[in-house]
Amino acid sequence: MPRVVRRTFVLGTVPVALAALLGAAAPPSAGTAGVGDPYFPLAGNGGYHVHHYDLTLRYDPSSKHLAGKAVLTARATQSLNRFNLDLNGLKITGLKVGRDTADFSRRGQELTVTPRKALHRGQWFRVTVTYQGTPAPVTDPDGSLDGWIPTDDGAFVAGEPQGAMTWFPANNHPKDKASYDFTITVPDGRTAVANGVLLGQRSEHGRTTFRWRQSEPMAAYLATATIGKFKVTQSTTRDGIRIYNAVDPREAAKADPVVKQLPSVLAWESKLFGPYPFKAAGSIVDRAPNVGYALETQTRPVYDRAPDLSTLVHESAHQWFGDSVSLTSWKDIWLNEGFATYAEWLYGEQHGGDSAQKTFDALYARPATDDLWEFPPGDPGSGANIFGTPVYARGAMALHKLRTAVGDRTFFRILRAWTAEHRDGHGTTAQFVALAERESGKDLDGLFRTWVYGQGKPSTP
Repeated sequence: MPRVVRRTFVLGTVPVALAALLGAAAPPSAGTAGVGDPYFPLAGNGGYHVHHYDLTLRYDPSSKHLAGKAVLTARATQSLNRFNLDLNGLKITGLKVGRDTADFSRRGQELTVTPRKALHRGQWFRVTVTYQGTPAPVTDPDGSLDGWIPTDDGAFVAGEPQGAMTWFPANNHPKDKASYDFTITVPDGRTAVANGVLLGQRSEHGRTTFRWRQSEPMAAYLATATIGKFKVTQSTTRDGIRIYNAVDPREAAKADPVVKQLPSVLAWESKLFGPYPFKAAGSIVDRAPNVGYALETQTRPVYDRAPDLSTLVHESAHQWFGDSVSLTSWKDIWLNEGFATYAEWLYGEQHGGDSAQKTFDALYARPATDDLWEFPPGDPGSGANIFGTPVYARGAMALHKLRTAVGDRTFFRILRAWTAEHRDGHGTTAQFVALAERESGKDLDGLFRTWVYGQGKPSTP
């Protein structure tokens, strides 16, 4: 098309061009109300990155009342005149950005904050939110509960995939990882267990305050503040990892023999997957009959009952696959669950159980109508399916096919390279495929297309 230049056009665009050349900042705008996850579109928020959460909590198990103060240290990734946090329920009693009181509004899980002064791109800022109320879990698309789940002596706190927002305001998506400090006050006789290293505890006036620090980056859904009457044991491994186990006495007879094997499990996994990625480890074994699952809360998985050894191996493997190396989209959850499930297969294979090949063959023998083949692990289709059988079992089958295609030496080199190159960060399926091809020197597109993304039962094992 011929270019027609009019005087009004030239006069109107010269200032814009000059501004661009001079690097002028874009005018402030609102951060998005979600990060665009296809399964959880309102999860997370745009326009900023949280670097640290400082959470101060006070919980009364008898009244189920929670009082909280959250201080978020963040950096704007765009010029902002307002931004969102995720917070479900709970009454806000105060909100500041920096030293100034900020306006806010709420709609569902979205807490929209309007600071008194716009934030510039690259600017560090601090958000302080005080809140209180009776926290309640959310119901996930598959019907399960997550978040702050009351128990008969406290609370079972497990946030995958949405539940962090039930007990603190967060940028609630795995793409945004931060360090954490927790200060949790509970009645004497209760123990409050969070992530990372226990910095100290003190009792006064009938209450005990526990201080925890998670210094390595962590996704919000992996945070916990589980409270109950626990038997606590502490130790340090030969590698200097500080282990803190909290076990409900009612579960101790079954749990203790399993939990005692954690150091050896971590040592075994470290040989296969690379150095353990955190300073602390441990287990929280609660009695939470209404939950129905365990979760790999970072450094210290939480179990709703006494776990068996396979479950301990699975949740411990997540410290590498899911916790240290996190998702960028819930669609890729097989990178968490398929890998942790395959760790179970490997542990059994090397500790007197069935070989991984035998486990694979038994699964492949299932008919094409079995729910194992209902959807591909790399594309579950919705949030309702992210904890389905294909994500776990067929995801592990895909890894076994990779292992047989490239050989053991290359396969375990791929796993160690994955955890090393993406430590404290994120990974995608495309990145894993590229790494596997780089390390093996093979074209693996067909393998992943069949076992990770293919519909139905593959025609050949």
